[in-house]
Amino acid sequence: MKSSTENVVEGKIHEAKGKVKEAVGRATNNPNLEGKGIGEKVAGTIQNKLGHAQKVIEKP
Repeated sequence: MKSSTENVVEGKIHEAKGKVKEAVGRATNNPNLEGKGIGEKVAGTIQNKLGHAQKVIEKP
């Protein structure tokens, strides 16, 4: 699998995990977990965008 595809997939996984952590943090009134979820979601979004950018660059 190409690096760009791996980044897109891993980014989406991190986004999903971040959303879950954020929701659980809110539901349990745990601001630490909510903050970690937001951070992971943002990191996943960045990784996803990086993968899309790599795909554009790889095209001949």
